[in-house]
Amino acid sequence: MNEKTNDAVTKTQSSSGQGQPFTLYPAIDILGGACVRLFKGDYEASTTYEANPRKVAERWLSQGARFLHVVDLDAAKSGSPVNRDVIRDIVKLTDAAGANVQVGGGVRDEVALDEWLQIGVTRCVIGTAALDTSLMERLVERFGGDKIVIGLDGRDGKLAVRGWVEQTDISLVDVARRLYHLGIRSALVTDVQKDGTLQGPNLDLARAISKTGLAAIASGGVRNLDDVLAAREAGLAGAIAGRSLYDGTLNLAEALKTLRS
Repeated sequence: MNEKTNDAVTKTQSSSGQGQPFTLYPAIDILGGACVRLFKGDYEASTTYEANPRKVAERWLSQGARFLHVVDLDAAKSGSPVNRDVIRDIVKLTDAAGANVQVGGGVRDEVALDEWLQIGVTRCVIGTAALDTSLMERLVERFGGDKIVIGLDGRDGKLAVRGWVEQTDISLVDVARRLYHLGIRSALVTDVQKDGTLQGPNLDLARAISKTGLAAIASGGVRNLDDVLAAREAGLAGAIAGRSLYDGTLNLAEALKTLRS
């Protein structure tokens, strides 16, 4: 972990129920160059919040965010980076602020991961490609497990891939257990049925993933500060906040202050 990441850990994280660091990540999901939110992972049910994602990044950084979660939704479907220039601009902004960025969406091979890391991204979320055992072994060997967060997205405990548009019968817990033994140490756990709903995160699923040894970050459904604190008390490594921040049911500055206290 580099100095910038260490600094971010010190400034933004507090201990979870299991004594591990906890981070609140503001989400910036990009579709067609704009900042949007999907409802239950449905690309046809998106809400545009801001035409310029950079402005959103500036807002979250000004409120104290030290780690942004940025997703290229176009790339998640196509497998090719579509919003790279937009995200590169956000990376420059966060770097100047001494903050960090984790990027997801379409990161499915060594070339894609290397390109993002060269741009200055702290780490990447890998979803669909996580099913390729030989690829994951190569990625861990070349880049190290700390540069990779596994995106475990699913419905009813089963893995969803390719931008959530394809559903499998593969158990999320089984995938998590296998990847932990390959050297992966962190997982972003998204209940697609909760995403964008403000119904509260699926903490049971995230806890089940954490029992495999992975540091689990809850995503999907976070409504308010109570949900964030519940995720911390559940022993999770962090939580992603999206729609709650955009709709105003969660105040980022207040949440970060509470987590530090």
